[in-house]
Order: sequence, then C-alpha cells, then structure tokens
Amino acid sequence: MDNEPKLPEQIPEAVAPKKKKKKKKSIRHYLIELLVKIALTVIGLWILLNYIVAINVCHENSAYPMIKDGDFCLTYRLSELKQGDPVSYHADDHIKFARIVAFGGDTVDIKNDTVQVNGLNIPENVVYPTNLQGNVIEFPYTIPDDCVFVLNDYRSDLSDSRTFGGIPLSDIQGTVVFIMRRRGI
Repeated sequence: MDNEPKLPEQIPEAVAPKKKKKKKKSIRHYLIELLVKIALTVIGLWILLNYIVAINVCHENSAYPMIKDGDFCLTYRLSELKQGDPVSYHADDHIKFARIVAFGGDTVDIKNDTVQVNGLNIPENVVYPTNLQGNVIEFPYTIPDDCVFVLNDYRSDLSDSRTFGGIPLSDIQGTVVFIMRRRGI
C-alpha cells in the first residue's frame, strides 16, 4: 500500500515546498518607486512636447476668423505639410499662425487681391482680400528652397511672408490640429 497519499506531516522537510516570507517594503522603497515613475512621466512629456506636439496660445488676430486671440492651439509636429494647412511658426521671437500658400521653388504673385502660385490662381476661402499695401518683398516672389510662403487669414495683417519672405521649414512648428476657444464661449 505504498500508493496511499501521504499526509502533510509525513512529507520530509526537504521535499515539502517552503512558503516564502514576504518582505515588507520600506518607505524608502516606495519613495524610490514613486521618484522613478515621476521621472519617466517627465521624460515622456518632454519628448511628447518637444518632438511630437506643441501647445500654444494665440496672442494676435492674424489667423482670424479661424484662430482668435486667446485661443489654445495644439500643433502636430510630425505632419506632412500641404498647401492650405494652418501652421504655427517662429518669427520675430513670437509664435505666429498662418496658412501655407506655396513651397520652395514656387513663384508667388499677388494681383488684384488674387494670389497666384506658378501663374495659377489658388482656390481660397478667405473673408478678407489680399492686398499689397505696406508689403516689404517684391512680387512676383520665388520662394527659396527649404522654405514656405504663408499668408494670414486676416489678410490686412501683413505679418506673414509678405513681410518676412519665405519662412524656413526649421521655423515651422507643425500643422494646427486642435483649437480650443478660451474667450467668448
């Protein structure tokens, strides 16, 4: 009758499974764990905000009526830029918002409140006419390579490529993908 099951008191100590004693975690262990989580969160946010998205508040009406003064804007840095995209860019030590009209190598001309790229009128749905009163650059204007030509939606505001010329691609933050109204809701 060797096949009979043995009772726990009959099992030799060497064969019997040992119960592990749980170590009690110290406050120091929890503090280190918390600091590691905080550090990983900060690093993740830093990577997100420096390489993937940008968060800005518009402080002017150059992109009015799409973006108004005080609007919160989220910009996606990894998007492929296309004609007509609203973008944020650096100029005069400020963040500005405008639409891409043309790219490096293209020729832009403005005649009778109409914008032409490479001799063709571009389809625009703007409220304000595009004029040349007070512009700095001469038209027709050929955009340098690695630059874009941008125009404000509020065309009476000349703080766009009519003043700065071609905006280097390195100064473009990205495409505006989200706008949240903070005033007048």
